[in-house]
Amino acid sequence: MKPQLLKASPNPIHSFNARQDNVPYINNRWHYHTEVELIHFKKGNGTQFIGDSIKRFRSGDVILIGAHLPHYWRFDDVYFDEQVKTSADVRVIHFNENFWGDVFLNLPENKLIKVTLEKAKRGLQIGGSMKNSIGELLEQLLQAEGSKKIILLMEALTAIGNCTKTRLLSSIGFKHDFEDSENDRIHAIYEFSLANFKRKIQTQEVADIAHVSVNYFCRYFKSRTRKTYSQFINEIRIGHACKLLIENKINVKQICYESGFYNFASFHKYFKSITGKSPLNYQREFLIDRQA
Repeated sequence: MKPQLLKASPNPIHSFNARQDNVPYINNRWHYHTEVELIHFKKGNGTQFIGDSIKRFRSGDVILIGAHLPHYWRFDDVYFDEQVKTSADVRVIHFNENFWGDVFLNLPENKLIKVTLEKAKRGLQIGGSMKNSIGELLEQLLQAEGSKKIILLMEALTAIGNCTKTRLLSSIGFKHDFEDSENDRIHAIYEFSLANFKRKIQTQEVADIAHVSVNYFCRYFKSRTRKTYSQFINEIRIGHACKLLIENKINVKQICYESGFYNFASFHKYFKSITGKSPLNYQREFLIDRQA
């Protein structure tokens, strides 16, 4: 499948792009670009697809994505409901790795930045209190002029390099395919899955969305995502369960059924295999972190 190639808007007076988005549909599809992306969700929640990784994103998250790594930010449906009027607030930086020259990253003083950009080729999630500091740097960067913009970007990348709570997202073996004939297929599968994960999905349904036979779909999907469709849909369901656990409005058994599982034992098993924690431990740790 070929993710959509997007190009950052050229700007003759800046060496890289920095912007603030207040709508949830900017680049709201499976895409990649030649630039590195540093994104801070100051306000916004949804599901993120980065390479073969599926996770929730929420307000405060900071993520660094290397060049050519496909990704997709799918904001929750509430952000598209005109009656609710829930707004997003996102800071996005796009830059070419060598915009500061071919020699710059090879300077011994910049080894940390170079290593950080290497890690970003798999997608890098920044955690702990450092994400707040990086968010503040990006806030300043949006307002800065002249060389101060480059200095602030270097400070942000250095802070990421020094962060002890980062997590690689996409697997080391993930490879994407750029055949034109598959241009929108994965995006259509993702959209269908996000709209229907709360119910039982027949393989024939999603194969029809992909315009292929059931047998071909199973082989195709695993070859492109390194997981079966069943694993994929369960990861979406567990991501939704994480959202409900964080909101802490209904009990765990209700969350199980609200997330598309029909058996509590299966829900518990899949939740622990995907997150490494039981549902209650996940919720407890989040609440402790929020109070810290």
